[in-house]
Amino acid sequence: MSVWNPDNIKDVAESIGITSLNDDVLQALSSDIEYRLSQVLEEALKFMRHSRRMTLSTQDVAQALRILDIEPLYGYESTRPLRFGEASIGPGQPLFYVEDEEVDFEKLINAPLPKVPREISLTAHWLAVEGVQPSIPQNPTPADSRNQELVPKGPGANPNLAAISGSDNITVKPLVKHVLSKELQLYFANVCSAVLDENNDEYSVAALASIRTDPGLHQLVPYFVNFIAEKVTHNLKDLFVLTQTMQLTSALLDNKHLYVDPYIGSIVPSVLTCLVGRHLGSSPDPLANYPLRNIAAALLGSICKKFAKSSHTLKPRLARTCLKHFLDPTKPLGASYGGIIGLQAIGGTEVVRALILPNVKEYESLIREPLEDDASPKKAEAEAVLTALVGALQALEDDTLGMMKELQNGDNEYQREKLEEKVGSLVAGRVIEMGRPKFVKALLEA
Repeated sequence: MSVWNPDNIKDVAESIGITSLNDDVLQALSSDIEYRLSQVLEEALKFMRHSRRMTLSTQDVAQALRILDIEPLYGYESTRPLRFGEASIGPGQPLFYVEDEEVDFEKLINAPLPKVPREISLTAHWLAVEGVQPSIPQNPTPADSRNQELVPKGPGANPNLAAISGSDNITVKPLVKHVLSKELQLYFANVCSAVLDENNDEYSVAALASIRTDPGLHQLVPYFVNFIAEKVTHNLKDLFVLTQTMQLTSALLDNKHLYVDPYIGSIVPSVLTCLVGRHLGSSPDPLANYPLRNIAAALLGSICKKFAKSSHTLKPRLARTCLKHFLDPTKPLGASYGGIIGLQAIGGTEVVRALILPNVKEYESLIREPLEDDASPKKAEAEAVLTALVGALQALEDDTLGMMKELQNGDNEYQREKLEEKVGSLVAGRVIEMGRPKFVKALLEA
């Protein structure tokens, strides 16, 4: 016996033109309808429970019908509550129906049009790479995080939300209004022109000295950082401009009154460009850019000493970059020179022992040919790179305890063989020629 009334099935059949149905057919259809309804309700209850609700909604039933591959019911997706009316068609036979909402066309026509929403646009960018947030305009900086505390709050703070709610005419003044005074603007313009003035050294020295000691320049720090990045990017062929920008960077870092921690991520790329750049300057002398690389290396070492504690990933990232330029055979010798002195400046003895010493013998093959060829245009650069290698390895001498007597002829040959096995013949020959037994001992024991 089915719970579903067979008379309902008979009424539906008569409405579509089927006047006679067998009682067995009615009973079978009633049982099937009951099974189908229970199946739909079970699936709908699953959606209700997963939504953590206690009331079954029409949306749950529609989702259940979609899961069971049944055409969904149309007209029941409204989020507003349905109002049911009751009509009587006979004694004891009430009929329930959904009341239609009456709409006044005059009010509808005269109502103001809603504001047109803005078009949706999407852009993709890297939020973090290997746990490190790139310094790109889309990502917030520590300075932006602090500035968020000063953002106006309230119903009219967000102009987009205010426009949607109709209260976009409300104006809220920010708590802090950052305005650069005319004195600071004039100071910034004069300092920038003085630093890049090739004809007046005293003017330039005075400007750098002012930046190094003046305690009231905290508002100009982001402007100077942007100025340095712009000049380095657009003047790679001008050694004077690059050198002066590095001097300006050094002056900013030396000023004890300035808080430059948030800007280190923007300063380091300019310093690395002057350290390991492929082509710096337009002079025919291949060694003309090496003093600039020395200044950049000293700056990099200063940055690591001052800011490594506040940024634990700073030194590893810089060491990785310098090591890459040191060992890459496709890079010019100037970039390799910058990588060597950069590694030494970043970590001193520890980095030399861990990253430079194990790779000296392998790197020797890159400079052997220009060193042995007197007509090679790269000989001067190869000589500078070899000198930088030996100079970096001398940092190991300070960690060697004890004194050694001067090498005799027999000891000399024995030490040379051991050194050649460890650092190659070129570096070994230079070290032996220096006649410093303590240095030899340091290399052999490292």
